[in-house]
Amino acid sequence: MSRRPQAPATPPRETDLLVIGAGPAGMAAALFARLHGLEVLLAEKTGQAGGTAATSAGTLWIPENSQGKATGERDSIPAAAAYLDSLISSHSPRTDRQRAAYLATGVQAIDFLQANTEVKFLPCGPHPDYHARLGAAVSGRAIVPAPFDGRLLGRDFERVRPPIPEFMVFGGMMVGKMDIPRLLGRFRSVGNFAYAAGLFLRYLTDRLRFSRGTRLVMGNALVARMFHSLLKLGVRPEFDTRLDRLVTEGGRVTGAVLTGPGGPFTVTARHGVVLATGGFAHNAAYRRRLMPDPMPERSLASPANQGEGIAAAEALGARISPTENGSGGFWTPVSVTRRRDGTTGLFPHLSLDRAKPGLIAVNAAGRRFVNEADSYHDFVQAMYAQGNGGPSIPAWLICDRDFIRRYGLGHIYPGTTNLKPHLASGYLVQGDTPEALARRIGVDPEGLCTTLARYNEQAARGVDEDYGKGHSALNRFNGDPSVGPNPCLAPVGTGELFAMQVWPAEIACSAGLSTDEDARVVDDRERPIPGLFACGNDMASVMADSYPGPGTTLGPAVVFAWRAVQAALRPVPQTDAEAPPGAARQTDLQRRSS
Repeated sequence: MSRRPQAPATPPRETDLLVIGAGPAGMAAALFARLHGLEVLLAEKTGQAGGTAATSAGTLWIPENSQGKATGERDSIPAAAAYLDSLISSHSPRTDRQRAAYLATGVQAIDFLQANTEVKFLPCGPHPDYHARLGAAVSGRAIVPAPFDGRLLGRDFERVRPPIPEFMVFGGMMVGKMDIPRLLGRFRSVGNFAYAAGLFLRYLTDRLRFSRGTRLVMGNALVARMFHSLLKLGVRPEFDTRLDRLVTEGGRVTGAVLTGPGGPFTVTARHGVVLATGGFAHNAAYRRRLMPDPMPERSLASPANQGEGIAAAEALGARISPTENGSGGFWTPVSVTRRRDGTTGLFPHLSLDRAKPGLIAVNAAGRRFVNEADSYHDFVQAMYAQGNGGPSIPAWLICDRDFIRRYGLGHIYPGTTNLKPHLASGYLVQGDTPEALARRIGVDPEGLCTTLARYNEQAARGVDEDYGKGHSALNRFNGDPSVGPNPCLAPVGTGELFAMQVWPAEIACSAGLSTDEDARVVDDRERPIPGLFACGNDMASVMADSYPGPGTTLGPAVVFAWRAVQAALRPVPQTDAEAPPGAARQTDLQRRSS
């Protein structure tokens, strides 16, 4: 006797647009679609919204943005285009159209979001592009989310993915870059003390009701604002719901099979499917295929980013764009922290220590290999470069005790004088002499001594003849303006020294699904796959392997979410006499934005 087929645990559903992934790209797509009158189903694999961006700085690179203009900044799209052309070596008609579309509609997408949702942005002011090239800007291109009061979410606050513990103080209080000087100088003025006391009292009050502080900044503020806006529009993400496979009919993607808490179910999406699952960061097979050799083992991306969206699209013939030099990601050096509960974490060395005067980075030969003050991405690119002793993996940051006291190092805060816990855990290594330190960390003692002597002689003159530390606006921006003539150079002591090991880790994938200028996924012949869109880190970066400035990933994530929705709103080509419901839906908001 044959068994009857088992009925689906969850009945099938229909919607206008299915968005998979509740990071900034997916939430932006859901917001844009809902504001244009579409019914949206937003599926999120985990139990929290935010993805990798929840732990990021939250900056967006948007040339000629309205926020900067309002403060008197002068920028131009042609200058930004010239800057990108000077950086990006790989060109094709498709990718050139992508970059042109990004620059042309970035301001429109951000202004629409700001005008119609609770997602608000502030100008960064001075925040230099990362390369001193034609068209580069020192200020005006970066925007950041306004701080957000997480109490507005009520119980849903716990649905926002928290920052990494290393980015919080007192076990749960977020601190922004602009807070640091006032907190460190809390005893230097009445104003600073009142500011610091206010933050701490707010945090103590928060902990009576919430698992962490509710004053959100940086990437956490961005994702919380998006989540809050969705809830106000009646769009609640379907949490703990993963993508199993895409569904096609007549060569068009018409939906997907998802698995949620109640089991698998099918979603029919009249306007298509947007993939925004975060990329392949924790998929070992894709890492081996698309990242450099030796394959980096560490990642700052959300552990849930396992490439389901990319794999589902590839199964339909989608093209994956590897990066030109095999980088596969956007990189930062990280140190491995030791947490009190016995686990380990990763601290990204983005801007707070490497550019400061009195620090060098060396490889196993004891030699410098990079301008330590260059961008985090360029630092890691230099770690992989063949030269001056071979790949510098891992590398070591070398400084003296006074440097740590003044500037901090990694997860060791400025002002720290008791280094014993960090030495005992192995996070920091100490040597009474350069030779002793070299032997303890396994680098060539003669090489390190020679490097220190040469660096210190140049630092005393304020000129780094080897790597140009302090030569660019970015270098000087992250240096110490009280030090002259070069804010990034000061001698390193030749007595007691300290070292911290750093490894490459990606903050986002740059390889991903090939798309056109409207975020439509294309096949190997670069033909769009009807009904299928990708944005965020599922989409191959419009910047290729280059990292032009702050917000290189989040800017395109939001802009191509906008473009994907604009494309999805176009009437669906029909072979039948009658279009399905909602196929040509248009609202006043759509007409105003078109």
